[in-house]
Amino acid sequence: MSTRFRTPLALTAGVLIGVCITMADGVFATKDKSAAEPLPFKDLQTFVEILNRVKADYVEPVEDKVLLENAVRGMLTGLDPHSAYLDKDEFKEMNIATSGKFGGLGIEVQMQNGFVRVVSPIDDTPAAKAGMQPGDLIVKIDDTPTKGLELSEAVQKMRGEPGSKIVLTVVREGLAGPLTVPMERAVINVASVRARMLEPGLGYLRISSFTTETSGSLDRELKKLKKEAGGQLRGIVLDLRNNPGGVLDAAVKVSDAFIERGTIVSIKGRDADGNREFSATPGDELDGHPIVVMVNSGSASASEIVAGALQDQKRAVLMGDKTFGKGSVQTIMPLQSEAAIKLTTARYYTPSGRSIQGDGIVPDIAVKPLKVAKAEGADAFDPIKEADLKGSLVNEKEKVQADKDAEEARKKIEAEEQKLAETDYTLYEALNLLKGLTIVNRGKGS
Repeated sequence: MSTRFRTPLALTAGVLIGVCITMADGVFATKDKSAAEPLPFKDLQTFVEILNRVKADYVEPVEDKVLLENAVRGMLTGLDPHSAYLDKDEFKEMNIATSGKFGGLGIEVQMQNGFVRVVSPIDDTPAAKAGMQPGDLIVKIDDTPTKGLELSEAVQKMRGEPGSKIVLTVVREGLAGPLTVPMERAVINVASVRARMLEPGLGYLRISSFTTETSGSLDRELKKLKKEAGGQLRGIVLDLRNNPGGVLDAAVKVSDAFIERGTIVSIKGRDADGNREFSATPGDELDGHPIVVMVNSGSASASEIVAGALQDQKRAVLMGDKTFGKGSVQTIMPLQSEAAIKLTTARYYTPSGRSIQGDGIVPDIAVKPLKVAKAEGADAFDPIKEADLKGSLVNEKEKVQADKDAEEARKKIEAEEQKLAETDYTLYEALNLLKGLTIVNRGKGS
């Protein structure tokens, strides 16, 4: 397999990671509504007439099964970007992908103006290592133009055996000409949660996608951070940038880990019986310590659920760019043929009742990605201080080793912060904000 994609099929490298209840982008439906309304006889006559003319007059013979499957695909993909027909193999692949292990390039895509648009690459995958970016338009797969292809066809061409080569031709905003991006397909194991300490007591959690393993991974990584902080974890930066979404249950559990009470997300559709509301259970893994959540235009679906819940419940400060804006729920309906359909059946709403479909979530603090470089000659000299002036008074406090150790630790932190600002400016700003919030929190006696 090669690619995660958002439309029209639910495959990540075969699977779309979007909003779902028990699997990516959907709930399993068992309720039969086929007899809800009588079939339009005249329209069916037209359909049969067209079918017969294609069978009789098309330049080459086409099997009835192929014609009918194509008709079903067209019917569903014509509804919205996320509804789709899944044949037996596609349905099987979608189930596999929600486990967080699949083969391919590690990239989620959708259709835009006839081309394949990158929603986001997945961390530590061939696509991410090759420098693919959200918003890239894939115009050619090896020697095949993507214009005119169904998304499923494009995804199929990007699939292949691990170790096999592929070349994508990409158009990127701001560049004069197309880019040629060679890659090697791989078996992709998504470590959906990673963590490290940014500074003493201040942690960093990165969630790259929401799979069935995310909740357990989050619990393990938080325990590691707390142990490394000596039980003094005073706040975290939660990084949801370029997170294309995933299993809804995982998004709910991640939100619940930090929210004491109240609504996390609600789902509303045409059928009131299918409306659901997910609420937090008592307990906060950080005991009220501050959280800064980083988002961008590649943060979609399930990651928007987490961001919206933490923002509405005033549990975190959001920083970065406006999110993708996928606020719909897809229901997976298995068919007797072992295929399935993926049908948009509802919208989801944040705790305050916001539908973010098409709008996205606006962060509390807007930060655009910037490239920061150290000023020329910055290390040439240290600024003059009072202690450097001739005849300045000596501090009454006797210098001890502890003071020297503290000064060395401060210089080390400053050097690490400088490096962070140069490599990831948004994270650097998020860390500064987190430090400010911990100071305010400390002033409140928590």
